[in-house]
Amino acid sequence: MHQLLTPADYRRMPWKNGGGCTVEIATEPPGAGTAAFVWRASVADIERDGPFSVFPGVDRTLVLLDGKGMRLTSDGGSLELRSAFDPVQFPGESALHCALVDGPTRDFNLMVRRDAACGDVVVVRGAGRAIGPARTLICFAATGASECLLAGYPPTPVPPGHALLVAAERGAAAPAVHVLPADASAVALVAVVRDPATAQ
Repeated sequence: MHQLLTPADYRRMPWKNGGGCTVEIATEPPGAGTAAFVWRASVADIERDGPFSVFPGVDRTLVLLDGKGMRLTSDGGSLELRSAFDPVQFPGESALHCALVDGPTRDFNLMVRRDAACGDVVVVRGAGRAIGPARTLICFAATGASECLLAGYPPTPVPPGHALLVAAERGAAAPAVHVLPADASAVALVAVVRDPATAQ
């Protein structure tokens, strides 16, 4: 199954800690809340310093889309997001405080419940790239447009800010997707969700 998602399909959701809002691109199962998702892909605007929501049992991947970045600190150390399109991973149970470097940021966020799945974010820019197969693939056109090729189907254009969701049929893996950025400035973020047994 594959479906092109437009910004009109996304859901605006409050943060778990009430400190802001996130725009949910897709989640499994569809419409699941913060306590029930297997995975969730979203985009959030962070406008001020403050604590990150805590998600026990969830692995998170953040990718800076816009802004000067942030520093995430906890008792165990710190992480920095300073470079656009450079994924950073951390466990959701970490109690992190966010300090913005120089003004608001926009970030892509993949959250995966580790007892049910695993995931990462692949950055595609410049040359095209084949990704998968996997349980689910979410190709988000972060900057500019991209085109996705699936065997047996016509090419699917993915306009800026849109996403292509490719999900496995029951008992099978979602097919590989060949992602082609439209030009040298285009960047696609592909969230790859796998079953734990197939993690690499």
